[in-house]
Amino acid sequence: MAVFFDVSEVLQFAIRIEERGEDFYRRVAGKVSDSELKNIFTFLADEEIVHKKIFTEMVGKITKYEPPETYPGEYFQYLRSYADSIIFPSEIERELDTQGGVIKAIDFGIRRELDSIMYYLETKAVVPETQHSVMDKIIEEERTHFVRLSSLKSKIQKR
Repeated sequence: MAVFFDVSEVLQFAIRIEERGEDFYRRVAGKVSDSELKNIFTFLADEEIVHKKIFTEMVGKITKYEPPETYPGEYFQYLRSYADSIIFPSEIERELDTQGGVIKAIDFGIRRELDSIMYYLETKAVVPETQHSVMDKIIEEERTHFVRLSSLKSKIQKR
């Protein structure tokens, strides 16, 4: 018998990834002195807010998910911890203070977007088929960030 995840689980994880992404891009924007780069990273942070809103609206259209827990909030604490330590770990802050910080930050963002895309693609296989369109929307949102970051990196390297 197949085990299915409810898409609301995936959406809660996506929301946390977007929260961490916004925080990451705002911190990068605060560390760069070039006004064009600052504006780009601020734009990316703002995009994360838009993505979070999209995912939150998607959750609102789905039956509320209440996972089995040992104590209230346990499951969502797990999702927060996973997103905080795996998708957007705090170690990147130290790397941003070294040579090549902006390119490192962009590369880091690209890897996180790819990690997110892969997570959602893999999860789609265990989500009921009736929820695949929601998963496709999530994947497309993450691809948009990947393309924007890749274009930004290319532009900076041509300077």
